[in-house]
Amino acid sequence: MSARAESADTTVVVRPRKIRRLVIPVAAVVLTVSTIAGILLQDTTTGVFFTVSDQVAMVGIGMVLAGCILLPMRPRMRADEQGIEIRNTLMTYRYTWPEVLGISFPDGAACARLELPDDEYVAIMAIQSIDGGHAVQAMRDLRELRRRIGHIE
Repeated sequence: MSARAESADTTVVVRPRKIRRLVIPVAAVVLTVSTIAGILLQDTTTGVFFTVSDQVAMVGIGMVLAGCILLPMRPRMRADEQGIEIRNTLMTYRYTWPEVLGISFPDGAACARLELPDDEYVAIMAIQSIDGGHAVQAMRDLRELRRRIGHIE
């Protein structure tokens, strides 16, 4: 099941799946390579001098890069009877159901979106097209929750 239902089916929580399977190994490889490079970073015959602080910095750079690589895992969508909370890569948005005009997944789009007044919308990065059936089920669960609480889609 793509969305987790809580407390008698009143909450729908969705997170992306395939992107998580990709970024975790990539981040691990980057961190491993930078750690190995930091350990092996020593004085060379060319006259370049590396100190312990250079080795620690190499590992630190690897940690920062791995952290940035893991950012696509952050998106989450949580909907309940009061409204919908969308946490994308950097920002979190919370809307009540009366503010939401619709929930759509346009053809060719990478992720679903929440339609708001004045032709505005917010991307729901937790529901991504690359997740296939997971995304379809998440949209069904979200629309069903919206119908059930009286804000017909």
